[in-house]
Amino acid sequence: MLSRIDLRRGAAAADRAALRHLLPRAVIDVAGAVDEVRPVLAAVRDRGAAAVREFTLRFDGVDVCDPRVPPQALAAALAGLAPAVRSALVEAADRARRVHLAQVPADLTVEVAEGGLVSERWLAVGRVGLYVPGGLVAYPSSVAMNVVPAQVAGVGSLAVASPPQAAHGGLPHPTVLAACALLGVEEVYAVGGAQAIAMFAYGLPDLGVPAVDVVTGPGNVFVAAAKRVVRGMVGIDSEAGPTEIAILADDSAPAPIVAADLVAQAEHDPLAACLLVTPSAALVEAVEIELTRQVAATRHRERVEAALAGQSAAVLVGDLDAGLAVVDAWAPEHLEILTRDPATVAARVRNAGAIFVGPYTPVSLGDYLAGSNHVLPTGGTARYASGLSVHTFLRCVHVVDYTRDALAAAAPHIRALGGAEELAAHVEAVEVRLR
Repeated sequence: MLSRIDLRRGAAAADRAALRHLLPRAVIDVAGAVDEVRPVLAAVRDRGAAAVREFTLRFDGVDVCDPRVPPQALAAALAGLAPAVRSALVEAADRARRVHLAQVPADLTVEVAEGGLVSERWLAVGRVGLYVPGGLVAYPSSVAMNVVPAQVAGVGSLAVASPPQAAHGGLPHPTVLAACALLGVEEVYAVGGAQAIAMFAYGLPDLGVPAVDVVTGPGNVFVAAAKRVVRGMVGIDSEAGPTEIAILADDSAPAPIVAADLVAQAEHDPLAACLLVTPSAALVEAVEIELTRQVAATRHRERVEAALAGQSAAVLVGDLDAGLAVVDAWAPEHLEILTRDPATVAARVRNAGAIFVGPYTPVSLGDYLAGSNHVLPTGGTARYASGLSVHTFLRCVHVVDYTRDALAAAAPHIRALGGAEELAAHVEAVEVRLR
């Protein structure tokens, strides 16, 4: 079921650039999708709510006159939420809130010279737009993962958009609405795709919907393309691509657990990428046997089979050091460590969106209840990007406060640097204060 990549011999295992070409990953053409979404974005910018309505009918098959979800629909969704799901969402939000509260940075002041102070203040953005996808499944957990860090950061105005669904009367999925209501989000829109990103970026003045400062949340290739186009006008978290998992395992890893975690990630999307990296050929054989059994019994069999047969593989390496080189080169969204002394191995990882340590820490725990955020960098961007956090919604502002004596002490250096750069007016702006 999984293709095999044997890196036990040769230099490829030590060559990061070569590894990136060898290792499978879903290819999505965001650049190509940009050309498709530009007319959508321009139409929403120029024609507002009328364009949103047209595209919603075209792409979602629902005619939505007013995209704002009425308060009574939010209340009804929350009232109809199964008690067990409600309890789970409350617990998930509480754990996430505890982690994200610990992320809030403290303001600081540094005296860089006598009478010269530089303070660093962290300020929340004014308004954010949070996108919750509504494709193959509903994602109430993504509501919590986006909303909680924004609330903890102190964002004053928060809006959620999620695609309308004909099966639910042209509203987003009721569990998504219930999660919004549970978290106190009152501004929710039945808008999906590129038109939702355009609504956030440009606002809908004809409906009194203000533009936002930051857009976050995962979506399909058209959502990613739209975020690419509006980036700069608004901040974005990332251009999220298909989900992915790497499992670094040795011969101590239980094959049923490894197979179960590969299947769990593959059920997200036919484009999900699943990588097993191990020095144990026996483990690969045992996992293949388990996959045959587990995939046959899983609910989303076709989706799982497509992902595992597509951009997924079992990678054989000479040892765990080589395995670490492989996962660092691939820079997965999720990385599980199923080895002897997994914490020590995990401490050596450089590139991953989130790391899950040991046999009792599956990715699905992180998806829902670990307290960590499940909106993570994909497509190898974990080499330089981080997951969604409080910092996504904060800005650092420096406040500079010098006395006259402190400016005078710095003046000779300013004269020297200003002269070297031939910026005489810079120097004069200091001299005029000291004369």
